Amino acid sequence: MKPWRTGLLVIATSLVAAFWAPLPASAFGESDTRGEAEGKQIAASVSQSGIKVTQIGGPTGGKRGTLASVDVNWKPPPCWYEPAFTPAQLKTFAETNGEGNVSIRQGWQGTRLWTDHFRDEKDAANYFAAPSTVAGYKNYNLGEDGHFWRGVAPNVLGIDDTSLCGRLMFWQNAGQIPDVPNAPTSKTLAEYAYDKIKVPETEVELRPTAKSTVNLPTWVWLDKGTFQEVKVRAALPNTGLWAETTAKPVALHLDPGTPDATTYPASGDCTINEDGSIGTPYAAGRASEAPPCGITYLRATGGSPYQLKASVTWEISWPGSDGTGGNLPNGTFESTQVIDVQEIQSVNR
Repeated sequence: MKPWRTGLLVIATSLVAAFWAPLPASAFGESDTRGEAEGKQIAASVSQSGIKVTQIGGPTGGKRGTLASVDVNWKPPPCWYEPAFTPAQLKTFAETNGEGNVSIRQGWQGTRLWTDHFRDEKDAANYFAAPSTVAGYKNYNLGEDGHFWRGVAPNVLGIDDTSLCGRLMFWQNAGQIPDVPNAPTSKTLAEYAYDKIKVPETEVELRPTAKSTVNLPTWVWLDKGTFQEVKVRAALPNTGLWAETTAKPVALHLDPGTPDATTYPASGDCTINEDGSIGTPYAAGRASEAPPCGITYLRATGGSPYQLKASVTWEISWPGSDGTGGNLPNGTFESTQVIDVQEIQSVNR
């Protein structure tokens, strides 16, 4: 019977093929992770990658957040292919569950669709990528060493090209990366890890600490131990692929929260010193000096404190298992501190 569309579903009698959106993770059990015991694989939604990201360097406690790329046009890869099932895992899944994604835009509900194609060698239609018809497999390729691969997309609906990573799940021998467009690389993992990096909040040291004074500098600095490199390792199981993505702090930008202020330097960009610190700590007797990193407020707050924004720029680099490496766009992380400014003509030194 020819399928017909209802919303996001294509229905064929009692068998259902869901298009344009991955089935929810709940369709596969309570877990959305891979790595279950042989024969008991739980297949995650195609919006869930099997890439494992582990922080291997830098602070892990305190308040942290993700980076925003300084290049607004840069985005991580929208999709790629990953190993999904061994033959034994696919047999168990197909014959006891049979509800899941066979590609990033095509879901099969009902064991017959899975057993027809992956056990009984029947061809299957691929509605969103070439080839439009895919030859079937014999008995799930049991006895062979390898995996069935499938497209993965963190945001399926955000992919403009409907054919991108749209192949039906296909076989690849063990120890090999498929020779197809959008096959994973170390760079894929490095870019995926970009959004997983957690950096510490930017809470700068200020002097004076309680209140600043109109026309007298507020010194700003960060001790060398405050900001360290953050390194994460991303690995894709059953491929040998990995990448280590490192975020290194390289500059602090100050936004005083009002146009009635002067920043030091004038750009508001305080660079990292050779020892890893930023700026210079205030010392007694230097209250009237222009600091290497700081702000002079020209108007009192008048009961409504200024919102001092401090953002650290992080330089991103990576090496990978395939011998490649390089840089990704710098990232920034911003935090806000409340600052009061009083209008008096003296200050304790």
